[in-house]
Amino acid sequence: MPSASPSSTARSRRPSRAAGRVVGVSDIAELSYEQARDELVKVVGALEQGGVSLEESLALWERGEALAKRCEEWLVGAKARLDAARTSAASPAAGDPS
Repeated sequence: MPSASPSSTARSRRPSRAAGRVVGVSDIAELSYEQARDELVKVVGALEQGGVSLEESLALWERGEALAKRCEEWLVGAKARLDAARTSAASPAAGDPS
């Protein structure tokens, strides 16, 4: 029985339009945390507003998932840096007489 939805390969070949521009998942890795967060807010707004086709909604959803993952990567990295700084600040310096 044929699938009712297009294949992921077919979807990935077709650029989608969100917020008036062509978007692709490959550019997400280049975004700063703030850029990814701001674009995620726009994607969520577009989905909440509605008025787009099912295909466009799916593309927006996929973009939103990728943006959320990028934000999470930034936050995990920031937490690791803070943890390392705290550990470094808490341990006595080499040669410290205490």
